[in-house]
Amino acid sequence: MRMRLMLLGGGNALGQALIRLGAEEDIGFLAPRPPDQGWDAPSLTNLLDDNRPDVVINLAYYFDWFQSGHVDEAVLSNQERAVERLAELCQHHQFVLMQPSSYRVFDGARTTAYSEKDEVAPLDARSWALWRMEQSVRALCPRHVLLRFGWLLDDSSHGLMGRFLQRLEQSDELPLADDRRGNPTPVEDAARVILAVLKQLDCQAPLWGTYHYGGHEASTPLVVGQALMAEAAHHRQLKIDTLTAVAHAACTDAADEPQHGVLACKKIFNTFGIKPRAWRTGLPNLLERYYRHG
Repeated sequence: MRMRLMLLGGGNALGQALIRLGAEEDIGFLAPRPPDQGWDAPSLTNLLDDNRPDVVINLAYYFDWFQSGHVDEAVLSNQERAVERLAELCQHHQFVLMQPSSYRVFDGARTTAYSEKDEVAPLDARSWALWRMEQSVRALCPRHVLLRFGWLLDDSSHGLMGRFLQRLEQSDELPLADDRRGNPTPVEDAARVILAVLKQLDCQAPLWGTYHYGGHEASTPLVVGQALMAEAAHHRQLKIDTLTAVAHAACTDAADEPQHGVLACKKIFNTFGIKPRAWRTGLPNLLERYYRHG
């Protein structure tokens, strides 16, 4: 790869997956350690002035955006300012900015898959922050790729999947929605997509814009939970043997979580040739890594 790649967030689950996949193809990343307080506008300014990469992959706030149960609004506000500054810096230095986003920018009111042209309608503070950050990137840095992902599953102990697996060993009952839909996406698959996009940008293809990606076969939390439970049973003694189906409206996060968050992935296929992978095929390796860490 001719381009110099800077990865912000190399220590989190998606960053680690990207580094692992890159290493298999001799693609390296400059992955600086964040300051103690995390990346903010001044530290990003110094970092980019000093290092001058060709591409910045911003996974710095991955956990808050994709895995955390709740994010404080003051934290989100600081992240917005940092992303705005990052976009300004990338435009100033003529770097490419790759920025992740989420299905959460939609309200989930429609039952068909969302394309990149559909109107957004965020439901909660995190979703609104993600949408404002998207707008900052578009306005300030024309050379950008915004990647909206579906339900990301990773091997971190405090992530969505980790919290679910822990409850399997501790709870007597675990309710999951059977009328909520999205694209489960193992973190290795998301990393594969990022790497595939980077390779084409390395060929000087000016394919800027917003793209959707989610694992093949839209599903419900109940079905995903059942698949994870079957795989987890190979590793641990579980306290629960069946999951309880409930309505989306009865879930504690119903006001914040889109009921229908399925993403249409035609544009990323037509532009980059990236085909969605079946999410189920990624579960064995994902759980293997999770339990090995634990």
